Formats: sequence, structure tokens, C-alpha cells
Amino acid sequence: MNLHLDAKTIYEKEFKSGLRGYNQDDVDNFLDKVIEDYREFEKVHDTVKNLQEENRRLMQEMAQLRQELQRAKQHVQPERPVQKPAPVQHSASGTTYFDILQRLSNLEKHVFGSRLDRE
Repeated sequence: MNLHLDAKTIYEKEFKSGLRGYNQDDVDNFLDKVIEDYREFEKVHDTVKNLQEENRRLMQEMAQLRQELQRAKQHVQPERPVQKPAPVQHSASGTTYFDILQRLSNLEKHVFGSRLDRE
């Protein structure tokens, strides 16, 4: 956007007086309002330029982060499901450790249970 005027140019503009020219006070008052509006317009224009630059910077940053994410995804191996270990069995009799522990517990209760009751 190419601006032809700025607030200073409008303020310093001189109009030639003609035989039947406009009332100079009316022109000055009107131009004062134009200058105020133009200053606000310049502020908005600067804000838009700053926001466009920030938007461009953020878009570049987002593109870089997406590339990093894609590279990271390529290096990560898919998770394998964790398998529960099979119960360990005693090869000779086919009993599990749980069965052995249960039998041991029963034996301890039988042997030491009567002794604990007496004490």
C-alpha cells in the first residue's frame, strides 16, 4: 500500500485564495479532523504491518516445528505390545511356582501352626 499523504503534509498544505474562495476557517477545521483521522489510520497501518510480520514469523516457526516432528516420528520405533510372562513351570512335574509356594505354606501351617498355638 503506497500512501501519497501523511499527517504532516496535510497539516502544512496551503490553499490559494480566490476571489470567491472557501472560508479559510472552515477549511482549517475540516483539515484538522482529516489530520486526526489520518494519524489514527497510520497507527492502524503500522499495527497491521507488525501483525503481518509476526504472522509470517510464526508461520515459519510452525513449519520448522512440523518438520522436526516428522523427523522425530521417523526415528521413533513403534511400541511393541508387552507380553505377560508365561507361568514358570517345573519341567519334571509340570507344577508352577505358585503351586509350590501354596504347598509350602500349607506345610508351614501344619508344622508350625500347632507350635504357635501353644506359645
